[in-house]
Amino acid sequence: MSIKEIKAFAEKAKADPALAEKLKTCEKVRDILALIKESGFSVIEDALYPPNEPQFSKDQLSPKMAKALLPA
Repeated sequence: MSIKEIKAFAEKAKADPALAEKLKTCEKVRDILALIKESGFSVIEDALYPPNEPQFSKDQLSPKMAKALLPA
């Protein structure tokens, strides 16, 4: 269920410029998790990392988070 929640949050961030900007400024995974929770979603941290299918695009994340969460 956590992957679906991440995907739903990522889609919401694409549609909401203010949320997208907050996501882009996150520099730590705990910041992303807090933002996801603040937005009404519930996720498990492990679901953010590979080998799970990435739910965020590179342009949605800060460079640091893109490197940590997206495959090379």
